[in-house]
Amino acid sequence: MSNPLDTDAGSELFSSYEAELKLVQADLSQKLDQIPDLTGEPRKAAISQAERAVEEANELLDSMRLEKSNIPSATRTKVNQRFRNHESDVDAAKRKLRSFADDRSALFASRYSDNPNDVQLEQRQQLLSGTDRLDRSSQRLRASQALAYETEAIGASTLSDLAQQREVIQHTNDVLLESEGYVDRSVKTLRGMARWLQIGL
Repeated sequence: MSNPLDTDAGSELFSSYEAELKLVQADLSQKLDQIPDLTGEPRKAAISQAERAVEEANELLDSMRLEKSNIPSATRTKVNQRFRNHESDVDAAKRKLRSFADDRSALFASRYSDNPNDVQLEQRQQLLSGTDRLDRSSQRLRASQALAYETEAIGASTLSDLAQQREVIQHTNDVLLESEGYVDRSVKTLRGMARWLQIGL
């Protein structure tokens, strides 16, 4: 992995997010390594902690995605490659975590049963279904957040352009007003010359 201190001009904030992401990834990797040895409630707690680490990693990726759009194109290629590597690592961790969460026999330990008459089984299935829905909702929320970041960046750029255009329009208006003053003085001068000519005739 690249050294977060080895930054190009304009990529300092991206590298700061990257360094923070590496810490989160290391913590997530440690949690994932512990899960296979756990069952029951300790396993569920470890999975919940890993899920929070994944959410934090996704938030940092969103921040990095927004920041890299502000990096000069001359150095953006290197940054894009680093971003894709981190994104791939987080996706792999998410798939690994999902496989642990789907292992219901380990998740519920000795209480697990495939007996269709088991009331606890139905409750567990409902819980897992609710967890899946929550995960999908979280993914949609992250996508919406990323879109909001992008829209905010576009809005800021648009406001900057409008401010520049306003300055141009104001300057043009000032020039027109000054020109009107010149025209008025010229008209008065011509009228005066015309009167002198009439008197001379």
